[in-house]
Amino acid sequence: MISSIIEFAERWYPNVEVVSRTTEGPIHRCTYKDMGQRARKLASSLSTLGIKNGDRVGTLAWNGYRHLELYYGVSGSGAVLHTINPRLFAEQMAYVIDHAGDEVIFTDLTFVPLLEGLQAKLKKVKHIVIMTDREHMPDTTLNNVHCYEELLDAGSSDYQWPELDENAPSSMCYTSGTTGNPKGVVYSHRSTIIHALASSAPNALGLSGLDSILLVVPQFHVNAWGVSYAAPMNGCKLVLPGPAMDGKSIHELLEQEQCTLSLAVPTIWMMLTGYLRESDKTLPHMKRVVIGGSAVPEAMIRSFEQDYDVQVIHAWGMTETSPLGTVNFLMPRVQALDYEAQMATKIKQGKTIFGIDLRIVDDQNHVLPHDGKAFGKLQTRGHWVTSGYYGEDSALDADGWFDTGDVATIDSDGYMMITDRTKDVIKSGGEWISSIELENAAVGHPEITEAAVIAIAHPKWDERPLLIAVRNGNVEKDELLIYMSDLVAKWQLPEDILFVDELPHGATGKLNKLKLREDYSEYQFPDA
Repeated sequence: MISSIIEFAERWYPNVEVVSRTTEGPIHRCTYKDMGQRARKLASSLSTLGIKNGDRVGTLAWNGYRHLELYYGVSGSGAVLHTINPRLFAEQMAYVIDHAGDEVIFTDLTFVPLLEGLQAKLKKVKHIVIMTDREHMPDTTLNNVHCYEELLDAGSSDYQWPELDENAPSSMCYTSGTTGNPKGVVYSHRSTIIHALASSAPNALGLSGLDSILLVVPQFHVNAWGVSYAAPMNGCKLVLPGPAMDGKSIHELLEQEQCTLSLAVPTIWMMLTGYLRESDKTLPHMKRVVIGGSAVPEAMIRSFEQDYDVQVIHAWGMTETSPLGTVNFLMPRVQALDYEAQMATKIKQGKTIFGIDLRIVDDQNHVLPHDGKAFGKLQTRGHWVTSGYYGEDSALDADGWFDTGDVATIDSDGYMMITDRTKDVIKSGGEWISSIELENAAVGHPEITEAAVIAIAHPKWDERPLLIAVRNGNVEKDELLIYMSDLVAKWQLPEDILFVDELPHGATGKLNKLKLREDYSEYQFPDA
């Protein structure tokens, strides 16, 4: 049961800190002992809102101590925690709240105006709890509003966690909905705890009570990649950045709290490393950084490891896998190579961890060899892989495999590498071109900060790649093509390059290629 984690941390790591930057402004400090008591008070007070076993409770919140209390108070009571991504479009947000059947929503101050605009569409929501104290309660048009701290004050710290079926639902998240409405994925107490145990292992995130973790990946992104559970399970100090996600604010917490580990998507680390360069700052306490959500550019790995002496842990997963699927750690054979030779392995998404199985198949579902050359549809199955989406039929094939939508290779050492999303791969003259490989090659140029590659129709070759890039200098198309020609085959080079001020991103911070395909649907290559 989820409650066993906070019980353990409260008893055996009572003085370990949880540090939060709050929406009200100040830094808040508490301990796992404080959090355990407050989570029980929260759980005991949910019944006053009419919440029963199995009911869904939504959250619209940044990473903070109150949000973490909800992780344990809601799930521990037998209700289901539904973390809502505030970066979804308004229509999608209303859809997921209704589809999940949320009866209560806990919200940070930031999102009160958002909920005011959505209120008329939220027919099933009976109560809104604003996560602040009485002093900071806002004037609002929301109905049935409660103050979080007053709700806790009415609860009991003597509350006893109920015995629940380990297969009962504990939480749920929705996919980002880039190809239609978001889909709900439900996690059980059992799958969540097994996932947290596996992610703690040395071959995974290697967590211990020696770590101070800055949890930048949002708690509304697949339960903060499971670290909301794994950190207290291992007695780790937990640092939560709240709404301040800029490079300067992130660096301040890394320094002040002497963080040894942090986790986020590449866009966050671009902001941090940009700030470090501009301000001539360093990362003296950091030992490792976990990067996932999208492929990690080689230039980012080099920057962290060579400029700041921070080990990069490249990881892969998805909402449907809770999310951890693979983690890149270097086997002795690879460690024996020089740094340049190691890079061919470092840029891969890594090896699977116990509890997850992977395979690649062709269009006829024939299993392909692990030779690092054959690439096909990536499929997975395991103890924390979804069996289907909430309210829908099974998403697995007859043998229990889930199709990830990724195209990948797996080499003879078991290192998996995503070469593309199925819908993003470029088919040129009967050959496949990886958009990810081209993007990584472009971002390796010191004057390119971000890049996206999409397929554009071509009269001769069917499709050819168009590179759309954000630059921080004066590099021109021909110069960038020459640079990339040393990194990819000539026939794979972009047919054209466009420079823009910014690229669109989806609700999880990933490049929104659907939007790019729409924006450039009428584009034609100059010589086509």
